[in-house]
Amino acid sequence: MSRHRQQINLGLSACMCVSLSAVAAEAPTVHVYNWYDYIGPTTLHDFKRDTGIEPVYDTFDSAEVLEGKLLTSRSGYDVVVASNFSLPTLIKAGALAPLPRAQMPDFKNMDTELLAKLANNDPGNQYAVPYLWGTNGIGYNIDKVRAALGDKAPVDSWDLVFNEENLAKLGQCGVAMLDSPSEMLPVALHYLGLPPNSTSPEDYKKAEALLLKLRPHIAYFNSSKFISDLANGNICVAVGWSGAMLEAKTNAEQAKNGVKIAYSLPKEGAPVWFDTLVLLKDAPHPEQGLAFIDYLMRPEVIAPVSDHLSYPNGNRSATPLVAESTRNNPAVYPSAEALATLFTLQPLPPAIERVRTRIWSKVKNGQ
Repeated sequence: MSRHRQQINLGLSACMCVSLSAVAAEAPTVHVYNWYDYIGPTTLHDFKRDTGIEPVYDTFDSAEVLEGKLLTSRSGYDVVVASNFSLPTLIKAGALAPLPRAQMPDFKNMDTELLAKLANNDPGNQYAVPYLWGTNGIGYNIDKVRAALGDKAPVDSWDLVFNEENLAKLGQCGVAMLDSPSEMLPVALHYLGLPPNSTSPEDYKKAEALLLKLRPHIAYFNSSKFISDLANGNICVAVGWSGAMLEAKTNAEQAKNGVKIAYSLPKEGAPVWFDTLVLLKDAPHPEQGLAFIDYLMRPEVIAPVSDHLSYPNGNRSATPLVAESTRNNPAVYPSAEALATLFTLQPLPPAIERVRTRIWSKVKNGQ
């Protein structure tokens, strides 16, 4: 978030200007790098009010941009919001500082079940604190899916989109999937009963065969277009992120266009992802960085962020403070039974990443 200095009255003396600049330079600051539009509307203002620390806030719009900045040079940031998928790469590169728990009194508020899942990407939970999280599942047009498959449509199962008979019928009203091999191929593997983070080329051949069989019934692969198309009734099913599906639902309700959207977390299990707070190893203001992380671990601070963004947070103590309509929505806060079925995604060896990229190209092209 850019800050603008007020012009200093031209009548002030030069020495006074120097003095004012010196005072401003001594004010404590923390430099934060976060996803675009991914914090509460008053969170930064409240942090400054409560701590006296000025947040200097910048945003990015892709994980590739984030990793590129952190891995190639000194970024100048203290705290970064990094996805769990990026953590192994950043840890291996030595970009992150271990978090001193003794200086983080609010770490006790973190959900231990979520920490256990996050440990798959951050062993021992040494470097990252859960900020917001979500799942990958199925968004669908209630009326159009019922018209295509009847009242017993398996909307609670991956069978809805990976069973060819079902998908052929749904293809008449439009099906979209994420344009992301690192997210879609693990789901296909999981559906086939194979490890979602498999390193076996043979497993990927089976996933490729499944997706090529389904390809004629998929309208497109895109990681943003499906939100508006689902909300407008241009498609009837999409595989994507929980928050995006809730956005489509909200947009349809606000438009009063008669489109009714629901989000399903398949009963077989699905990917869970975390956006985490990390402290950079070369942070210029590590003390202020820790203060910012700990501030966001306060229940009364993070609960309004969840309300604003419709994403659950990693703070168990905050749940009672989240609006009832948010915390009681299973699309936002999955039940304990559903949570137990979720799995995290992991970076794969370069050779397997190349296999995934080749397969995805073939699937998208239908060859």
